[in-house]
Amino acid sequence: MTTHATPTDLRQPIDPEQLADIETFREALESNRAGEIDDETFRVFRLGRGIYGQRQGGTNQMVRVKVPYGSIKAEQLDMLAFLVDRYSRGWAHITTRQNFQFHYVQLDEVVEVMQHLAEVGLTTREACGNTVRNVMGCHLAGACPIEKVDISPWAEATYRHFVRNPIAQRLPRKFKINFSGCDTDCGQAMFNDAGVIATTRTRSDGTTETGFRVFIAGGLGANPHPALALEDFTSRHELMATLEAILRVFDAAGNRDNRIRARMKWLVDTLGFDEVQRRVIATRAELLDSDSTTIGIPAEVSLDGDDPAGTAPNSAVTQIGQGTPVTLSGTSGFSRWSQANVVRGAANGTISAYATAELGDITSAQFRALASIQREFDSDVRLTNRQNLVLRDLTTDDLPVLFERLTAIGMASPSAELVRDVVACPGADTCNLAVTQSRGLAQAIGQRLEQEGLAEVGGVRINISGCTNSCGQHHAADIGFFGMERRLDGRSAPGYQMMLGGYVGQEQMHFGRKVLRLPAKNAPEAAVRVIRTFADQRNGGERFHDWLVRIGGPATITDDLKDLENIPTDGAAAVDYYTDYNETGPYVATVGDSECAT
Repeated sequence: MTTHATPTDLRQPIDPEQLADIETFREALESNRAGEIDDETFRVFRLGRGIYGQRQGGTNQMVRVKVPYGSIKAEQLDMLAFLVDRYSRGWAHITTRQNFQFHYVQLDEVVEVMQHLAEVGLTTREACGNTVRNVMGCHLAGACPIEKVDISPWAEATYRHFVRNPIAQRLPRKFKINFSGCDTDCGQAMFNDAGVIATTRTRSDGTTETGFRVFIAGGLGANPHPALALEDFTSRHELMATLEAILRVFDAAGNRDNRIRARMKWLVDTLGFDEVQRRVIATRAELLDSDSTTIGIPAEVSLDGDDPAGTAPNSAVTQIGQGTPVTLSGTSGFSRWSQANVVRGAANGTISAYATAELGDITSAQFRALASIQREFDSDVRLTNRQNLVLRDLTTDDLPVLFERLTAIGMASPSAELVRDVVACPGADTCNLAVTQSRGLAQAIGQRLEQEGLAEVGGVRINISGCTNSCGQHHAADIGFFGMERRLDGRSAPGYQMMLGGYVGQEQMHFGRKVLRLPAKNAPEAAVRVIRTFADQRNGGERFHDWLVRIGGPATITDDLKDLENIPTDGAAAVDYYTDYNETGPYVATVGDSECAT
C-alpha cells in the first residue's frame, strides 16, 4: 500500500512573515463573520491574499498559489497533492502566469490551506488583487542555449522585494512583471506592465556588457497594448531601481476612479509615453541617490550568479520560441517525444524535457509521481506559461527512463510547440467573468485535430479564453478564441470570436486580428481548416505569423470559413448549438460580479 505524504511528513519551519499573514487572515475572517468587517472590505483583503470567490458562490473559493518564475520543488508538489485531495477536487490547474490554482476550497478551511502551503515555502500572498502579481520568468532560464543572462535570480530578487512591500499593497490596479533571458522572449515580457529582456551592448573599449531592455505598459484584456521600450539599455546596477520606479509612478498617477482604465497601459494613454518615461527616469535617479535597498546588485544575484547557460561544444542547439518548427519522424513513442519535448544544447551537456499537462491540469497522483521523478533525477522543475512543466539538469542517459516515468502518468505526449498543445483558461467552469466553457472547446479542438491527422503540425499555438479578458492569452496566439454570446431569434448560444496572427518574440508584439464570430460548435472546424491550409501552404520551417503575412493576411483565408459563422436553423443538429461544451442544459450567458481577472 502506498503511503502518501502528509503535512507532518513535509513540514518545515514557517517564515515568520507567512505566519503573520496566516494569523491576519484568520482574524479578518473571524471579524467578517462577526459583522465587524463588511463583505466588500473583506473581499478586497481576501483577494490580496490570493483567495478568489468562484462562480458557484457561497463559501466556494479558488486558491491561487504563487510560483515565482515557475520554480517548484519536490516537497511542494507533494504538498499540493495532499491539498487538492483534502480540500479541493483532486486536481489543480497551471495558469498562463505560472501559478497553481485549485477550486471549491471552503472559506472556513482557507487558513488550514495557507498553513500547509507555508510549511513548504509556498504562499498565496498577493496572487490576486491590486498588487504586484506573480513575477514570471522564462521556464528555461539557466538552461537555455541562447540566453544572454540567467534571469532566475533576478526574478527571485524582484519577487522578494515586492511581496509584502508597503508600496505594492494598494495599487490602482494589478501590476505584472515578467523576465526573459533573450529576445526570443519565451517569458513573454512584451505584454506586461513591466517586461524585462536580457541583452548586451558593446562598450567604447570594445568589451561586452550584459544588461537589460525594460519595456513598460503592455497588457492584454479587451484593449491590448504592446509594451514600449523605456530606454535602449538598463544596466544590471540600475534594474531593481528601475522596476521600483515604474511601480511608484504607477501608484502615484494611476487611475483610482475608473477600474476599467486603471492599468499601466492606460496611464501611458493618458499622460503620453514621454511623460511617463520622464517620471520613471526621474524617480529612479532619486532612488539611486537614496539609501534604498534597491541600489546595486541584489543579494540573490550576488549569491547565485546570473551567467548564461551557454552551449556545450559541438552540441546541436534546439530551436525555441513561438513558431519553432518541429517535425516528428520515426515510429517509436520515445523518439517522437524526444524530438518534440526535449531541449538540447545547454552548457556541460545538460538537457531539459517537457512534461505535458493536458489543459494545464495535474491530478494528485501526478503531483506525487512528479515529486518522485524530480527526486530520482535530481532535477530542477519549472512551470511554463503554456501550462506544462519542464524538467531541467538532465543527461542524455536520463531520457529513456524519464520517458517511461512520464508515460506511466499520462504526461509524455509529444506536444511542445505542436498544435495539439491547446491552452485554455478555466472558463465558465469556475470563473465569474467567463461566458463560455473554454476548457470544453480546447478538448474539442484537440480531438478534431487528432481525428484529422493535424495534431502534430509544428510551430502553431492555439489559445482560448472564456471572455475578453485574455486569461488564456488568446491575443498572443497564432489562432486565438475568446468567448461571447451569440443570439438567433431571441435565443442565446455560446460563441467565440476567432483571431489570427498573434505573435510575441524578437522584442515584438503582434496581437491577433479578429476574423470571424463563430458558434462554439463550429470553432473546432474553423481551427482545423486553418491548420490544414497552413500545413499545405507553408514553406519549410516557416512560422505561422510569417506565412499569414506572406499570403496577404487573415482576410485571405476568411472566405473558406464564412459558412461556419451562422447557427443552423433546421434539424436536430441545430439544437446542439444552444448547449455549451461540458453542459447539459440550454446555454445562458451568466456573468457574476467581477473580483479580478488573472
